[in-house]
Amino acid sequence: MRYLTFFYAAFLICSMAWGQSQPSSSTPSGQSGSQMDMPGMSGHDMSNMKDAPSDAERDSGAAMVHTMEGHMDMGPHMKMTALRSPKPGDAARAQQVVEEARKVAEKYQDYHTALADGFKIFLPEVPQSMYHFTNYQYAREAALAFNPEHPTSLLYEKHGDNYKLVGVMYTAPKRFTEEDLDARIPLSITQWHEHVNFCRPPKDMPLPEKMHGLLDPDAKFGLKGSIHTQEACDAAGGTFLPVVFNWMVHVYPFEKDQATIWSVERQHSDLDQQ
Repeated sequence: MRYLTFFYAAFLICSMAWGQSQPSSSTPSGQSGSQMDMPGMSGHDMSNMKDAPSDAERDSGAAMVHTMEGHMDMGPHMKMTALRSPKPGDAARAQQVVEEARKVAEKYQDYHTALADGFKIFLPEVPQSMYHFTNYQYAREAALAFNPEHPTSLLYEKHGDNYKLVGVMYTAPKRFTEEDLDARIPLSITQWHEHVNFCRPPKDMPLPEKMHGLLDPDAKFGLKGSIHTQEACDAAGGTFLPVVFNWMVHVYPFEKDQATIWSVERQHSDLDQQ
C-alpha cells in the first residue's frame, strides 16, 4: 500500500501543478518520460511546466494519495456523467470503439512494441496494481479530436518481469460538456468521470500539519476533505482547483460483454487494489 500511496501522490501533485492551463501542442521537457510523466490525464494540460512540483511537494505527496481511497464515494469531489437512455445507433457506435480498442490492445500485447511506438511507463520501478503506458502525442491529439485507434494510455498489469495488457484509457478535455463526451462515446453505454473541488493545502503549511490536513478522519483538504468550495478553500489559505484532471474513461476490450468492457466499478477499483 505504501508504494501505491507514492504512485498516486506523485500523480496527484504533478497533475495539479500542470493541469491548470488549456491544451498545448508543446512537448513536455525537463522530466524523464519514464519517471515523472503523468498517466494521460495531464497530457492535455502540459504547457505550464514551470509550475512543476518542488522536491518538498513531492515528498509531502506520500500523504496525499490516501485521499484517493474510497474512490467510489467521494461525494462533492467526484463528477460522473449521467447514464442516459439509449438512442438509435449508440450500441453500434460504442461497439466500433471497442473493436478499435481491441485492435490496439492486440497490437500492444507485447509491451516492448508500445515502448517502441512512443508510450512511456509511469514510475516503472514502483509496484502498482496497474501501470499506465502513456503516449503524450495521442494525449494532445485527444484534446482536439477523438481517434479510438490512439488511446491516451495503455493499461498493463505486471506479472513477474512481463506486463499483461488489460485495457486502454481515453481522455477528453476538462472543458468538454456531456454532449461533447456523448459524441465520442455514447453516455448510454459508459460514464466518464473527473475529479473536482480539490482544495490543496497552503504551500507554507508545515509538512506534518499538511499530512494531518489530508489524512485525518476530519481532513479539510484533498479529495476526501470537508472543503469543497472556493470560499472555504480561500478561508483556509489553500488553493482551489475546480477540476483536478481531465475527463477519462477506461475500456477493457478483451472482456466478453458490455457491462465488463465498460465497467465503471473496475475503473475505480483499479486505483484501490494493492
